[in-house]
Amino acid sequence: MRVPSRFEGTSIAFLRIREEIIMNQFFKTAATAASLVFIGACSSSGGLGSVLGSVLGTGSGAQQVTGSVRSIDTRAQQISIAQSNGQSVPVLYDANTKVVYQNRLYAVSNLENGDQIVARIQTTQNNSYYADSITVTQSVTTSTSGGTVSGESVQQFTGTVQSVDRTYGTFVVDVGNNVRLTVQMPYNAASADATAFGNMRVGNYVRFYGTYLSTTRVQLRQFY
Repeated sequence: MRVPSRFEGTSIAFLRIREEIIMNQFFKTAATAASLVFIGACSSSGGLGSVLGSVLGTGSGAQQVTGSVRSIDTRAQQISIAQSNGQSVPVLYDANTKVVYQNRLYAVSNLENGDQIVARIQTTQNNSYYADSITVTQSVTTSTSGGTVSGESVQQFTGTVQSVDRTYGTFVVDVGNNVRLTVQMPYNAASADATAFGNMRVGNYVRFYGTYLSTTRVQLRQFY
């Protein structure tokens, strides 16, 4: 067996080191090229967000959910929105959430099951959805005839107006015995009812039909 000389051993070690350096440079160059190809693909398709997709919308980051109101949980402050594909999206709301219908502001409690809406939403830190604005595109049709409204229990109310909030379409009435009710105007109020509300002043005596939403809130159906 031939034993290499000291010079030959040194040359072989040097060649091996040089080969390792060349291979490392090759792999770094290949990785950089792959990264540039991926970034180029993202740029041509509108960014990384476009590549991965979006759950509730595409584009500038504004998200919205379109559908009908399936249910409203006032305790949890959550609206369930039924979409056209049959899926429901739970959306949170709070006192700052605006409800707009026919260029007028309403409270979320004015929403009714079946209302067609478009909710502008944001993603919270808990990965939930929060609506800061809800636009009603079509209200559930409600007709009043002879004191009955689509099978609902409608009652007669009379009392003295204590306050009027035209921003949210509500007024507070004292119905006697120290009982005060907050009355909400409907989205699709008749012209005569809208005029009566517009002319309402504190101290006016009012008579109307309505349905209870809770022990202290009433949905107005018709003034009489």
